Amino acid sequence: MREASVNVVNRLGLHARAAAKLVRTAAKFKSRIILVEPKRDLTADAKSILGILSLSASIGTTLLLKAEGEDEINAIEEVILLFKDGFGEL
Repeated sequence: MREASVNVVNRLGLHARAAAKLVRTAAKFKSRIILVEPKRDLTADAKSILGILSLSASIGTTLLLKAEGEDEINAIEEVILLFKDGFGEL
């Protein structure tokens, strides 16, 4: 299992469009990809748009990203890049 911290840097946070991009990215991988909001003890499957939206992650939120499976290294790297790029909204 790989883990990393990611910060929500886009102004609107993890809203529907950003969540949809995350789901499309996560769906490319066989690995299980999970997002955890540790302050409120919330967990979401990165392949579920409703799960991601339930995190209500606004700008400045730090999430724990976990990936487990045969392509976990590539999965975690690509999701990290998506967060760093602000989901293409910066």
